[in-house]
Amino acid sequence: MGPKKFHFKLPKNNHPTNIRLPESWYPGIQQYWEKSTTKRLYNPIFGIKAIVIHATAGHSSEGAISVMRSGKGSWHWLVPDENESEHENIIWACAPETLAAWHVRNDKFHPDVNEGKNKINHWSLGVEIVNSQRQDPFSDWQVRVTADIVKYCWMKYPNLEHVVSHAKLDPTRRTDPGTNFPWQRFKETVLNNNIDNMLVFNDVIDNRRTLPIIQDIDLEDICC
Repeated sequence: MGPKKFHFKLPKNNHPTNIRLPESWYPGIQQYWEKSTTKRLYNPIFGIKAIVIHATAGHSSEGAISVMRSGKGSWHWLVPDENESEHENIIWACAPETLAAWHVRNDKFHPDVNEGKNKINHWSLGVEIVNSQRQDPFSDWQVRVTADIVKYCWMKYPNLEHVVSHAKLDPTRRTDPGTNFPWQRFKETVLNNNIDNMLVFNDVIDNRRTLPIIQDIDLEDICC
């Protein structure tokens, strides 16, 4: 199954409980919200129907953040790559969950997802995983912590139903999270509520670091 078919539904019962993410705001990210997010058209709790899984097509969190800095796109969480010091420690929170991040184009839709409604950003949450999508395996931690993000959202949002790839929603333009993403293992991890299989942290790490700016970023390759 290729990424254009990556999609599963969450059961309406058996929600996870007591999940806390190892998240910290990306340094300085708040100053980019005004030009890269929008007030939601739907209720920010009851209106959330989907979580969209992306991959950056880049090599660093800083490269991804350059997209938000330019006002060309945004997402709610960013999962660091294995070559970054934050890997296995924290995920980056990048936009308030109450706001619509710009991670899928407004005209895109799929009949399998939320009855084919468009303006997906207004009823979804976006997760970006730092990965080049070019013979670049995802780490086990990246897969597991992304599953934990989904579990956290499943616990918090009562109408969340769809877990879907960017590629399924925008198949003519996007392939992320890519063929290297182990979707079946990810799905099984999400649906397995065994607490021993979760990366649960009691304390949010606030050891914020400034990463070097990566030059020559192709914004079209990274963003939505």
